[in-house]
Amino acid sequence: MVDIQTFSIAIASAGVFAAAIYYILQIRHQTKMREMDLLLRLNSSMFANKEFLKDLWRVWDLEYQNYDDFNKKYGSLTAIHQKNRDLEDSINVVINNVDTLGLLLKRKAVKIDFLIECYDITNLWEKLKPLVEGWRKDQNAPQLCKWFEYLYNEMKKRKQQLPQKGVKSG
Repeated sequence: MVDIQTFSIAIASAGVFAAAIYYILQIRHQTKMREMDLLLRLNSSMFANKEFLKDLWRVWDLEYQNYDDFNKKYGSLTAIHQKNRDLEDSINVVINNVDTLGLLLKRKAVKIDFLIECYDITNLWEKLKPLVEGWRKDQNAPQLCKWFEYLYNEMKKRKQQLPQKGVKSG
């Protein structure tokens, strides 16, 4: 009688253990699926979207040395100028979309390695940094574009941790 009870307890325990393992694997799988779904939706609304790409290229085509030079060439974006409304919109669209990526990273909704592989924004931040710093100062808004800058800093840190491609050690 004791052997049957011990055996049934062992079987029940093994069943609970197997169910726990299965549940853990399912949670991991669901997390990966949610992350992939989010990234696919982001990609379709951003980097696979014709309008966003037009805005991004408009921003890339800007030529300026610093914030003051930008204001002389294109006008101040802290005040609405009708002639530069499209440019202002393009800059805002690009910054807001990348800012969202930074917030998603901060909230751990996406992984830094994936963002580096798909959306390496380091050059974009370096191009826009003088503008962002100027706007922060002009508007007394030090938190402006903080998630964009956070994403940039995290990408730089992670890139330094990654092994260099093509470099042999030893």
